[in-house]
Amino acid sequence: MPMPDVVTRFAPSPTGHLHIGGARTALFCWAFARKHRGVFTLRIEDTDQARSSDESARGIMEDLAWLGIDWDQGPEFTTSDGKKIGGDPFRVGPFFQARRVKLYNEHLMRLIEQGKAYPAFEKPEELESKRKAAVAAKQTYRYDRAALREMPDIKDRLKRMESGEPHVIRFFVPDEPVRVQDEVLGEVKYAAGEVDDFVIRKADGFPTYHFAVVVDDETMGVTHVMRAQEHLNNTPRHVALQKALGFRTPVYAHMPLICNMDSSKMSKRDKAKAARAAIKQASQKEPGVASRLASETGLGEKTLADFVAGEIDTVEVATAIGARLNIALPEIEVADFRENGYLPEAINNFVALLGWNPGMKLPDGKDLEKFDNAFLCQHFSVERIGKTSAKFDRTKLMSFNADAINALPDAVFAARWRAWCAEFSPEIVRRVPEARWGILASAVKARAKTFREASKPCAFAMLDDGAIVFDQAAVDKNLLANDKQGLALLRAFREAFAAAFPESSGDEVGAGPSHAIIETLAKDRGLGMGPVAQAIRVALAGVAVTPPLGETMAVLGRRSTLARLDRCLATHHG
Repeated sequence: MPMPDVVTRFAPSPTGHLHIGGARTALFCWAFARKHRGVFTLRIEDTDQARSSDESARGIMEDLAWLGIDWDQGPEFTTSDGKKIGGDPFRVGPFFQARRVKLYNEHLMRLIEQGKAYPAFEKPEELESKRKAAVAAKQTYRYDRAALREMPDIKDRLKRMESGEPHVIRFFVPDEPVRVQDEVLGEVKYAAGEVDDFVIRKADGFPTYHFAVVVDDETMGVTHVMRAQEHLNNTPRHVALQKALGFRTPVYAHMPLICNMDSSKMSKRDKAKAARAAIKQASQKEPGVASRLASETGLGEKTLADFVAGEIDTVEVATAIGARLNIALPEIEVADFRENGYLPEAINNFVALLGWNPGMKLPDGKDLEKFDNAFLCQHFSVERIGKTSAKFDRTKLMSFNADAINALPDAVFAARWRAWCAEFSPEIVRRVPEARWGILASAVKARAKTFREASKPCAFAMLDDGAIVFDQAAVDKNLLANDKQGLALLRAFREAFAAAFPESSGDEVGAGPSHAIIETLAKDRGLGMGPVAQAIRVALAGVAVTPPLGETMAVLGRRSTLARLDRCLATHHG
């Protein structure tokens, strides 16, 4: 099968969850391939054996599939609903770099035989000493080829290499300028001598990123490389290698970085910053909080001390601390947004606008910003990618998500929210019968900006009838004030509710009829709805905030509603 004219690729390292910036790269590469009826490739760059894991690779694939970014060639993956993604239709796999070492070595040996690469035997401490000397002299360190000059005969070097002596393979960088025509940034020039002889195979026998990516792009037929601008300085190395190997140079397009609103780079370290700030704030109230956290998290005092000092920034430590201090860490990875109840279509829409826009206006003259993936695939173009950094406005993303939720048909919202709850808040699903789920969904949808926010008002449904803790301030204000007016209203409502829904009618309660009882009682007593409704809320949930009361009682059912009314009246001597 011949390769199409356009082949893009997304090549993450499986060292953790998919960063939202990586999601944007994948989205743009996917949309570009779809627009041009090309092929979108997923490749897993796992040559860093110490940090890579199969679990992370699977997590990245799950994140991409959740976003709806399906790959035409790449690791085979089956989604939770049975959809199969990936495969090797053009016979260019495998798609894990660690399984392609034989191919890399074949190209490496060709370079060595042609004098374009060579084994180098310096010990790490030798190179470190030279680096320190350069720093002390306030000079930029460059590999000096001294060892190569001492042993110029390639046969001697190969003999040492074949004997098993520890070594790396370095690329002999030609002393010539490199020009890169970038589709976003224009022509980028690198003077001769700016790049020294970099390592292309490490001492562990695995290729470096620079070498593997060049070989893979060629052998997988990649025509367009779209990646973040942080990779721009890697490009002269890649172009030089392509020339030495006789490979094509694909079209490059380097996209702007994604920054926080304060212009700092958006990275996983933001979680560590937030957790570190929380520890310091907590220490002002509790001087021994660090020791307590070290014990409760099992991290140990040294690890925690290093974390507070900024010597380590691992997400795992930050997450453990965030959980113990009950603080929300900033969402950085796709999994964070999914867990917090964002919709994939809202994420895609928002992320697509980070450095790109369709350049279209609405009838009112405003920029068109709301669109779906089909629109993106139809209208995406590299020419509209900006050069300057994009700012990640979380308030705007929340607004996008709220609008996306509001646009869902009620039945679709109910189904998707239930699926989210089953994974991230299963207690709600266990407590609320499926037959009543639609009632609860309709009660919370209007004010929900995320699925997690939709779940917060549902605390009343997750309590046993006898386990409600009554907020004393709410009791004083809504039940005991004005000579216990609230308790009197509660008794009257209980009587009317029991009459309207006798035991013989079963446990189901209509939201409309329940609300009508409240209205009638308020009218008969010459009151507004507030005093009656607030008294009932305190009885049913222990606090004065719940979803609409008709729906709240419909979710609880007749037995639980009466049990809670009775317990409240008994507890407060009503």
